[in-house]
Amino acid sequence: MKFSGHTILVTGGSAGIGLAFAAKFLDMGNEVIITGRRQSKLDEAKARYPRLITIESDAADASSIAALAAEVKSRFPTLDVLMNNAGVMALRNLGLPADDLDRLTSEVDTNINGTIRTTSALIDLIRANKGTIINVSSGLAYVPLTSAPIYSATKAAIHSYTTSLRFQLEDQGVRVVELMPPAVKTELTADFPEGAAPMLTTDELVSATIPALEAGVDEIRPGQSNQLHWMSRLVPAFINRTLFKNSRAFIPVAGRPE
Repeated sequence: MKFSGHTILVTGGSAGIGLAFAAKFLDMGNEVIITGRRQSKLDEAKARYPRLITIESDAADASSIAALAAEVKSRFPTLDVLMNNAGVMALRNLGLPADDLDRLTSEVDTNINGTIRTTSALIDLIRANKGTIINVSSGLAYVPLTSAPIYSATKAAIHSYTTSLRFQLEDQGVRVVELMPPAVKTELTADFPEGAAPMLTTDELVSATIPALEAGVDEIRPGQSNQLHWMSRLVPAFINRTLFKNSRAFIPVAGRPE
């Protein structure tokens, strides 16, 4: 599949991985829509890439997703690629009580619920256009980063959900792709100490992903994500313990906010 001539929606596309892919999709000759929670960030993205179409939308809010879907169906009936990229991550200590139970599950609201709801809200349009759904999970779907336990769990959930989605839609002309990035240099990993883990740049991630997309690969595991995949199968106890040792210093302690 050549990624040109499509109408593409990228959630969480105002920065980081989402913006990098949106810019590449533009360069490849596509109409690209991005969403984000903050209009100011969308405006910054628009200033950098004037051909982008921006819509303010919060992936953690069901009513916001419903409004997004209504607008997209009205303005962009040719939408045929949905990239569920919106995501948040927090370092957490599961041994401490949470003062804010809503905030405790914020990653679930955005990473899991946002992906499921956005897909459902737009599935009739994607199906009618025989399109493609790209869900962004992580190599941490296979092996959790202990300091980011809920984030890792959400990515494991997205991996399972995407597998089921692919099987259910395979006879309906819809391709379902899972992109599983390794650690990438973005705002999401800004708090990680320098050298804590090998990281790709967003440009390196895009460069590794586009050929696989065009070649028809449905589970794309760039860089270290592929290593985590195989090690989780061959030596699961070793790799789980290794990631725990490497990340335990980042687990918040009592008296230090998450």
